[in-house]
Amino acid sequence: MAQTKKALVLFAHGARAASWAAPFERLRDLTAARLPDCAVRLAFLELMEPRLPETVAALVAEGVDEVTIVPVFLGQGGHLLRDLPLLAEGLRTAHPGLRLSVAGAVGEDPGVLAAMTDYCVRSTG
Repeated sequence: MAQTKKALVLFAHGARAASWAAPFERLRDLTAARLPDCAVRLAFLELMEPRLPETVAALVAEGVDEVTIVPVFLGQGGHLLRDLPLLAEGLRTAHPGLRLSVAGAVGEDPGVLAAMTDYCVRSTG
């Protein structure tokens, strides 16, 4: 039986300023370093490339059959409540053999919130 080829897609909003993507690119690189057997990519909702559908299509073309999308958003706003489910539905239709899962917003994870709280507390001097 063939081994499952997995990918992790960090999904961010996007912005007009190219420099906005730098922290997300660092996050992608740090994550990839810890997941050597998993393709780790960064995709954007709007204003920047690559977009999520193109990223997933490229992964499928590389033989990936399991994709987890991690929204790198602080909370469940309209983009995650409306746009991402529609994108995921379109991806499942376009790639019927793909196992696709969507994690919760990174900012809603208790561990992430604890790390952010620690940073805020340390910032008070």
